Amino acid sequence: MKTKKFTLGLAIMLLFATFSFANVVGENNYEITPLDNVFLGKSFEKVWLIDYSNKVENPITVTLKNNKYVVRSQFFEVMYSYNEDGFGACCVNKSKKTIPTKITLAVLDKEQMKNQRVLTPNKVSEEYAIGLIANYLPELLNDNYKHLIY
Repeated sequence: MKTKKFTLGLAIMLLFATFSFANVVGENNYEITPLDNVFLGKSFEKVWLIDYSNKVENPITVTLKNNKYVVRSQFFEVMYSYNEDGFGACCVNKSKKTIPTKITLAVLDKEQMKNQRVLTPNKVSEEYAIGLIANYLPELLNDNYKHLIY
C-alpha cells in the first residue's frame, strides 16, 4: 500500500513539474523561464525567456513594464498590451524600439498583426498573458522567418 501511495504521489509531482516548466499547445512546444535573479533596476518589472527549440541561440525575451509586454529577439520585436478592445499585439513604440523597423516588418506577418490585435477582450493575469504570447507569437512570424524561433 505504501508503494502505491508513493508511486501515485511521485506521478502527481512529475505531472505538476512538467506543466510548470513546459507547455505543449497545438504544434507549439515551448518553455517559459522567469528570470527572477536579474538586476532589473527601474527598467522592467519582470523578465521571461520563451524557448521554442531548446537552442540558446534563439532566445525570445519578454519584458513587462506598465502592463506592456515587449517581446524581442535578435531580428524582431512586438508588444502585447491592453487596448480599448482587449489584450493583443501591436507595434513597439518608437521610443522603445531597438530593432530597425524595416527588419521587424520583414519578419512579422501584417495580416497576423491585425488578427492578433485582440487575443482576448478580458483582463488577464501575468501568467495567462505570457501563455497567450508564447502560444500566438509563432503565428506572427512570416513563414520564411519561423526558423528564427525554432
